[in-house]
Amino acid sequence: MGMNPKKEIKILQKEDPRLRKISAEVDLSLIKSKKIKEVISSLKLAIDSQSDAVAISAVQIGELTRIFIISKKIFDILKEEKRPLKETKKDLIFINPKITKFSKAKVLCEEGCLSVRFLYGKVKRSTHVDIEAFDENGNKIERNASGLLAQIIQHENDHLDGILFIDKAIDIQEILPEKLKEIQNEAGTY
Repeated sequence: MGMNPKKEIKILQKEDPRLRKISAEVDLSLIKSKKIKEVISSLKLAIDSQSDAVAISAVQIGELTRIFIISKKIFDILKEEKRPLKETKKDLIFINPKITKFSKAKVLCEEGCLSVRFLYGKVKRSTHVDIEAFDENGNKIERNASGLLAQIIQHENDHLDGILFIDKAIDIQEILPEKLKEIQNEAGTY
């Protein structure tokens, strides 16, 4: 795997009080700054360091800024689900994301979290969301998402507001790595 040997990124675990804080918006004039580039680079390293990771928010690596990324790995998962994809496969970066619309339709989704290792549960999520954010170049992006992508966006957005999936989940159970391999494709880890 393309793990960068320079530094290992520590992913905060549920006991860390920083995970319960509301992250601050990024000043738009700083989006292209060295600091924000480093945060994004660290997020990518953190995702690459975890084979089951598909998304991560900045707070999970101790940066209380409103940034999350969804790994390009998601496109392979969506392809397996036979969803048409029109975009090139690259990490999706969301800076100062705002979910502008939630569908009324909701569904129970299996979830796990890089910051709540080995606990999994079901969370009621909207099946469709519209989101506005900025990309790493400061361009405004608007997109709608459904299914797994909508679920991930809601999960990561919760992180930015100090909410962990276990706050909302039912049927929480611990599944250790050995057992996890057997059911890996059933629950994503964000």
